[in-house]
Amino acid sequence: MDVLRIILSIILPPVGVFLQVGIGLQFWLNILLTILGYIPGIIHAVYIILKR
Repeated sequence: MDVLRIILSIILPPVGVFLQVGIGLQFWLNILLTILGYIPGIIHAVYIILKR
């Protein structure tokens, strides 16, 4: 399941974070990072998935 989340995180980072933690602080932070720059959003999403 983590492989699917990581693939989704590369394509659309907030989706991967949403599947891992739901709607919360990490989700909104990831949306902000993705808007500011696509790569920071990916890094944050993969970090959240691998951390949990």
